[in-house]
Amino acid sequence: MTGDPIITMNRVSKEFGDVLAVDNMSLSIREGEFVTLLGPSGCGKSTALKMIAGILPLTAGEITISPAKGNAEHDLGFVFQEPTLKPWASVFDNVYLPLRLAGVGRSDGEPRVREALKEVGLSRFARSYPRQLSGGMKMRVSIARALVSRPRILLMDEPFAALDEMTRTKLNNDLMQLSDDHGLTVVFVTHSVFESVYLSTRVIVMAARPGRLVADMPLDAPWPRSEDYRTSIEFTDEARRVSETLKGTLHVDEIDH
Repeated sequence: MTGDPIITMNRVSKEFGDVLAVDNMSLSIREGEFVTLLGPSGCGKSTALKMIAGILPLTAGEITISPAKGNAEHDLGFVFQEPTLKPWASVFDNVYLPLRLAGVGRSDGEPRVREALKEVGLSRFARSYPRQLSGGMKMRVSIARALVSRPRILLMDEPFAALDEMTRTKLNNDLMQLSDDHGLTVVFVTHSVFESVYLSTRVIVMAARPGRLVADMPLDAPWPRSEDYRTSIEFTDEARRVSETLKGTLHVDEIDH
């Protein structure tokens, strides 16, 4: 990573009616970082991510994304918790959608779509439809769709939460490799301590009611990581450290059942 800030949140707040969802959040994310927002339900993780994406307006404060350098076409790619694929469209057409909306012709866009599908291991499924795919494959299509526009920043809102453990582990590894290959800056939302520690160069721990940042925790293990890291003492120690920090937020985040 270069050390240059690419995303800056300055005293950002978000209200939904009388509910203060995010309170006075300030955060700087450097180019090339993999930053995870971790916290309990209702702590504003997804709200913060959507404000960075411009999907939600801010109630107060400012979010700045630094000007692009080099050949980056777009600032942001977004991967939602659900794949949000068009069921009547083929895998190819689902991935091509951002290019079509940007005015890129099908013949010009085809090499890029096929490249994106190759990167996520779905080259053979270009003509398939979402109903023919597993949950993990659908998420790979969603990731390919986010990457096809060649963004600098990839925002991911709990993309692997609904997947089985083996699929989730494989996608974690693939995501790190894709992020490294493309030089992406990633902001990732999860409830999982173990996923956050495995994937991230920094973990941002949030507490709820109101949603706010309570800890900024750099992780120093070499990145991207390998499967060996999952069974290392360093991983166990970091997971314990992050878990204890997260538990410290729970007395202000009683979840109604």
